[in-house]
Amino acid sequence: MPGEQSSRSRYELVVTSTLSSKEHEVLDHLAELLTTEEIAGIMYVSVNTVRSHVRSILRKLSARPEA
Repeated sequence: MPGEQSSRSRYELVVTSTLSSKEHEVLDHLAELLTTEEIAGIMYVSVNTVRSHVRSILRKLSARPEA
């Protein structure tokens, strides 16, 4: 659907322009359903750093974490 594609493009533009490269990398790994520990291992950072990136992503995208 044409409207669907334009909505997706706007979403990608917002995410790309809002998030840092590390936050984008974390978001990509989360989309792959990796755990915080797995992401930390792949990125060679601590679990706390990954959690910090996730908090920043949620704040920037005005989203709430699931309980």
